[in-house]
Amino acid sequence: MSIAVVVVVVILIFGAVGVYFLWPRRRDGLQLGVTKEPEVGMHASGTVVSSQTEDDKKVVEHRRGIDGSLPKSRSLLGAALARMRSRRALGEELWIELEEALILSDVGVEVSVELVEAVKDKVFREGITSTDAALGLLRAEMIKKLERQDRHLNIDVAPPAVILFVGVNGVGKTTSIGKLAALLSSQGKKVVVAAGDTFRAAAAEQLEMWAKRSGVEVVKGSSGADPASVVFDAISHATAVGADCVLADTAGRLQNRQNLMDELRKIRRVAEKASGTVSEVLLVLDATTGQNGLVQAQGFGEAAQVTGIVLTKLDGTAKGGVAFVVEEKLKIPIKFVGIGEGVEDMTFFDPVAFVNEITGDVS
Repeated sequence: MSIAVVVVVVILIFGAVGVYFLWPRRRDGLQLGVTKEPEVGMHASGTVVSSQTEDDKKVVEHRRGIDGSLPKSRSLLGAALARMRSRRALGEELWIELEEALILSDVGVEVSVELVEAVKDKVFREGITSTDAALGLLRAEMIKKLERQDRHLNIDVAPPAVILFVGVNGVGKTTSIGKLAALLSSQGKKVVVAAGDTFRAAAAEQLEMWAKRSGVEVVKGSSGADPASVVFDAISHATAVGADCVLADTAGRLQNRQNLMDELRKIRRVAEKASGTVSEVLLVLDATTGQNGLVQAQGFGEAAQVTGIVLTKLDGTAKGGVAFVVEEKLKIPIKFVGIGEGVEDMTFFDPVAFVNEITGDVS
């Protein structure tokens, strides 16, 4: 065999080896460049342990705000206000049109009238003649109404801080727990979630999925177990592992079912007997239901001693104005809003950003 042939054979062999190691392929069931599923382990106690991939962490760190997240509300109220800017003079016709635009955005009749009357009063007292200036005053009044509430999440208590989530079925309680767990984890908090909804068959599995995505532990009981005992066990486990927060799911219930509301009171009583502190009770409301959510909130307020509201699916409705009605009627602050389907799509409620978003370019 000639030297040239030997050289060619050697080159081919090294080339094949290089292709084998460098060409994208599956290794141990994982396609290169594709994020591996987070591994899930199990403590002897039954606590599911979820780990977060680096890609998951990056998603949580790049959390969205309200800006640009409410196109439907912006297209309804913002578009109406934009049309009004073309008017050259202020007058009764404008005030009527302004009230109608606010009411159609689900701001509510009483709140809409109050906002417009406040703007009219300032316009007359200050001698304002510009439509742009009047609409700017409206924006300022809207922000003023929402800035009266304390939106601080109370977790600076004797650990673990216990946050109970309540609401009817289908509003996004379990999803909200997963998103808030991710948000708190991204801020360096150690979080445990409690699968306190033991009645809905898929509830615990859904919560496990969100725990996996958020990189937190979940404590669950058997199907049909006493939900109060599950929450108690979760708090005890959180204390043992040095967790900062426990986020507890509860079964969806109608606000007019007395036996279910009594059970909610029991969960709170039992949770308060455990180590740690029940620092928040968050009522989850679906923004797409508009003012129907107000009826739900009124029913839960007394029974559960609600301290804050999570307004979900805000990106999916043109009636984001319901935020004004909820706060005006209930005097309960909206603390978080859901603005998408991803684990990063929950943010603290910022009144200024919210008003800016739904009013569009009004200045």
